[in-house]
Amino acid sequence: MRLKLVPQETSFDFMSLGKWAAGLSVAGILASLVLVVVMGLNFGIDFRGGTMIEARTQGPADIGAIRATASDLGYGEVQVQEFGQPSDVLLRIGTVEGDGDAQMAVVGEMQKALSAAFEGIEFRRVEVVGPKVSGELIVDGALALGLAICAILIYIWLRFEWQFALGAVIALLHDVLLTVGLFSVMQLEFNLSIIAALLTIVGYSLNDTVIVFDRVRENLRKYKQMPLAGILNLSINETLSRTVMTSGTTLLALVALYVLGGEVIRGFTFAMIWGVVVGTYSSIFIAAFFLLKLGVKRDWSKPEADAKAGTQFGAQV
Repeated sequence: MRLKLVPQETSFDFMSLGKWAAGLSVAGILASLVLVVVMGLNFGIDFRGGTMIEARTQGPADIGAIRATASDLGYGEVQVQEFGQPSDVLLRIGTVEGDGDAQMAVVGEMQKALSAAFEGIEFRRVEVVGPKVSGELIVDGALALGLAICAILIYIWLRFEWQFALGAVIALLHDVLLTVGLFSVMQLEFNLSIIAALLTIVGYSLNDTVIVFDRVRENLRKYKQMPLAGILNLSINETLSRTVMTSGTTLLALVALYVLGGEVIRGFTFAMIWGVVVGTYSSIFIAAFFLLKLGVKRDWSKPEADAKAGTQFGAQV
């Protein structure tokens, strides 16, 4: 007996909700941009530069005492936070003048002071990133994301038509901007692993979108007299079972990683969980809705087909 999260055949009128979904998404994107400008992002050591020390105490960590001990060394503001278990702490120290040796000297002094103040403290990980390297990482991360989206635009354009390509890219930008906005409003740490998550979200969302678009192209050839709104509804309904099953099983794995994977990958898995949700939503509503508004030619054998004829909105499946 096969598990079915949705019936094999459905007839939901997704396009009738297109305007509402597009309005909600535009509001979310504008809110995300405002939040990034006003609140900014909580950049991690990767992008901000500095030193990070992960330590474990014998019992529950005294965050206040650890912060006071580290601050007494005179290296500026030291951020201390609980990390995973009550006995695990994460110390962040800003950049100091000098090269990598100077940074490591600070680490040595910090470890010596903490070892003297807290018996049995164990230092599990140390990361040092200079300001020049962190600046280059910000540029490289943004460049990687931009090039990936441009490459996707060209790929979809070559495989389908420019209307499909533009709809897919709008959906991808929608997913990325909403994810960045969520990290801004929650002030979650934004580091290189989140850039990796954004690139993964782009690939996941694109996979869903291409499957829907491929079915749209088949149905455009099969139902030459059906309005485009009806074809989009039909195509989404035909792929809905596959979409829900894929997203559901992916979320099961991601939730398990989020709960059991530890703090090191928690930010990555959180971004991926959110990305799967908004990516599925954008594939069904945003990409298809913009394709409806842009129109698409109905007969690939003719160089100039009437795209406008297919943009009638009232069709039912």
